[in-house]
Amino acid sequence: MKFGTSGLRGLVTDLEGRASALYAQAFAVHLIRSGLAKAGDHVLIGRDFRPSSPSIAATCIGALERAGLVPLDCGALPTPALALYGMDIGAASLMITGSHIPADRNGIKFYRADGEIDKQDEVQISAIAAELADTEIDATPGTAEDRSEAANALFARRVLSILPAGALTGLKIGVYQHSTVARDLLVEAIRHYGAEVVELGFSEDFIPVDTEAVSPETIVALRQWSREHGLDAIVSADGDGDRPLLSDEKGEPLRGDLLGLISSLFLGADVVVTPVTSNSGIEANGTFQVVRTRVGSPFVIAGMSEALAEGREKIMGFEANGGLLTASSFSLPGGKISPLPTRDSFLPILAPLWLAAQKKLRLSQLSEDFRMPVAAADRLENFPTETSSALMAHLRQSGDALSAFLSPIGKVAKNSDIDGLRVTLDDGRVVHLRPSGNAPEMRCYVEAPTDAAAAQLLNDGLALIRRFAIERNI
Repeated sequence: MKFGTSGLRGLVTDLEGRASALYAQAFAVHLIRSGLAKAGDHVLIGRDFRPSSPSIAATCIGALERAGLVPLDCGALPTPALALYGMDIGAASLMITGSHIPADRNGIKFYRADGEIDKQDEVQISAIAAELADTEIDATPGTAEDRSEAANALFARRVLSILPAGALTGLKIGVYQHSTVARDLLVEAIRHYGAEVVELGFSEDFIPVDTEAVSPETIVALRQWSREHGLDAIVSADGDGDRPLLSDEKGEPLRGDLLGLISSLFLGADVVVTPVTSNSGIEANGTFQVVRTRVGSPFVIAGMSEALAEGREKIMGFEANGGLLTASSFSLPGGKISPLPTRDSFLPILAPLWLAAQKKLRLSQLSEDFRMPVAAADRLENFPTETSSALMAHLRQSGDALSAFLSPIGKVAKNSDIDGLRVTLDDGRVVHLRPSGNAPEMRCYVEAPTDAAAAQLLNDGLALIRRFAIERNI
């Protein structure tokens, strides 16, 4: 088990039972040792809809109780809802979720009472887990008081205060429900704001929807639903409801970083923190200061915290997957919202819908008006971590390894090594190679002037990665 860009991830067969009890106990010990909690304090447990989540949640409940804390069961709910409730009642929390990865994998996201844990917390939790690893770990499941109604209600009040009443009247919007824990509130919110709702694709089985690299099968379904129902948009989220999916009237998904940019303008942000993988056109489309970080919400949160320490106001962040975080309170058309320094999928869905409605534009037109470079991303799944490591080590060698590797695509003009290798070619196109931080995947991000050019560049980049693995026989 190891921490990735956001939380602990691994195969279900590795996480169920002893491992989940071990890390839950390590988290409790860390909270108490560091003064973030004391014996008898509440700790929240939430989960997504994947089949293994209830049993892992029960194991964590038992381990937390034996460690001296009092667990509260918040059931299946969006991750931002769990985090918000924890901040409201002053309780740490654990979210059992693998987010967008397949159902044979799962994970745990950890929250202090003031929001997500940071990288230092991860180091401490891992160290305590190592201390406990050779001891007897009791993995007996437990039960806890049900707080799901209160947690969901608090988050719903926040979501339903973002826009004015009736703000989306006249629109017909599909909600792709699949297996996201956000599906019920998405339907409620879109309907609350006056739009006609068409419920789509409900599934009892878990479907791994990656909103950052939408699968071809999902795009085909979005296009078909848009034509069939005459929709103005389709909204959805990933498994734990912290990454948004918004497609236009044609069923074409809008990039997550574009949703973040539009949300920045909607909020009137002064400081925007976003990873290096987000579109390079963000700086040209706002008057706010842009701070670039490594990939992962802990790094975005660290950047927002630095801005707060400098006395800045109206601070927010977002990731290329569209998940939006706020470090400040913001006054919105529908009311005022408090800080929520963890990814949220609802605001970056509602903000573009509101802006398009106000301007009386189709979402496709709204997207085109920003004149962003065309960005695309994809990943090679089941790509061994050792292969990714070997590739990155090779490309970081002194000499011409990087230039030689990319020579079939273009000539390297400059590169950045903030997180992975982000290369700008001499014609302005961008290729960014980055191993996933929480799954055996190799990701490729590109930017180019047109859709066709971006698609070609992405295919070429992935082909080079595959060729390297074949040639090295790894």
